[in-house]
Amino acid sequence: MARYDYKCTSCGSVFEVEHPMSEHPDVTCPECGAPAERVFTASGIHFEGHGFYNTDQRKTVKAGPSLDSLKSDD
Repeated sequence: MARYDYKCTSCGSVFEVEHPMSEHPDVTCPECGAPAERVFTASGIHFEGHGFYNTDQRKTVKAGPSLDSLKSDD
């Protein structure tokens, strides 16, 4: 079961409702009985540490001899 925030369209109160992710119930405000809409908020995910974005801080690699220069002309 997941918990979702809902906001009343009439009085503006915000409250939580717990229901399965597969359900989309018609939710009413517990204070005034008016219909309520689901509130969507951004999640607070913050990645730290090494390895999440290895291209962001890639070390520069010194260029070595190319493959063409290593081939011998026989």
